[in-house]
Amino acid sequence: MTTPGPAQRLALHIRTTLGDGPFHPARGWTHMGAVICDAGFHARRTYRSTILPRLRRLEAQWPDAATVRGFRARLATEDLAVAMDFNSPGKVAIAHGITGLLAAAGVDTHDDLHAWLGHQANRTALRTVKGVGPKTVDYIGNLVGRSQVAVDVHLRAFAADAGLPRLGYRQLQAAYEEAAALLGHAPGGLEHAGWRFKAGPAKNAAPAEGGAGQASRS
Repeated sequence: MTTPGPAQRLALHIRTTLGDGPFHPARGWTHMGAVICDAGFHARRTYRSTILPRLRRLEAQWPDAATVRGFRARLATEDLAVAMDFNSPGKVAIAHGITGLLAAAGVDTHDDLHAWLGHQANRTALRTVKGVGPKTVDYIGNLVGRSQVAVDVHLRAFAADAGLPRLGYRQLQAAYEEAAALLGHAPGGLEHAGWRFKAGPAKNAAPAEGGAGQASRS
């Protein structure tokens, strides 16, 4: 008797626990300042109560920051920690680092970033920003609609429940992607369904409109 592989075990757990879907991906942003700040500020924070209101306020108060150029111009004259009402030099530095890298690469809009992330060399370049790991790169992809699997503690916990407690980041990501293919779901939608199940619907429910609908992806 053949032992099921990681993807098969994960697919069985998904079907048993979450049903057959449909599974909808988290919402993203078209406002590039919000994309960058979401990526820079979200980790280890409750998204709906802590991050989402700040991102919506930034989007409303800095409409000219909808492009990377506009956001960079704002950063040159205003304090992002004040704009986000979030005193974290490390997170502010991540947002500045991502902004500088994208500006240097000629990435200006949501669509630019979506296309740019389709090249592995560019994804690798993002990793040169201090504080940006593989999960953040994949998370940014989801924020601009690339339908990826950003493996965090909730997805690891979901996989552990399926009997997969010790896979590395890329191994677990591949297992989720293969499970999605086996079940006929988009990777981003299946990822978000598993993440929401472990994060808890009351705390991290997707907003009715506007932002990304994800929460702390630490």
